[in-house]
Amino acid sequence: MALSNDELACVYAALILADDNVDIKGDKIASILKAANYEIEPYWPGLFASALEGVKVTDLIKNVGSAPAAGAPAQAAAPAGGDKKGAAAKEAPKKEEKKKEESDEEGDDMGFGLFD
Repeated sequence: MALSNDELACVYAALILADDNVDIKGDKIASILKAANYEIEPYWPGLFASALEGVKVTDLIKNVGSAPAAGAPAQAAAPAGGDKKGAAAKEAPKKEEKKKEESDEEGDDMGFGLFD
């Protein structure tokens, strides 16, 4: 989705305000755009100000690339004392995975193969 010039102007004005540690308000966005001689529809500054209400823009910028990578979930530790129930529980998912793989292979016999 491409942003229009009006949207980008409001984003830049909001970033200027956030950089100066000033509360992001519609009238402040409008005054920055007026000082830049940029004409904008009057609803844009208020729209952006209400969207950013209660949001710390500087924190958003700092945390853009710091989201954890989506990986495999952590495995539960085995119970102390070598309980056999814990070992059986660990083997159960492996059996289910084998069943899923077999069912996927059966779908190849439907005549939709690449080299049929």
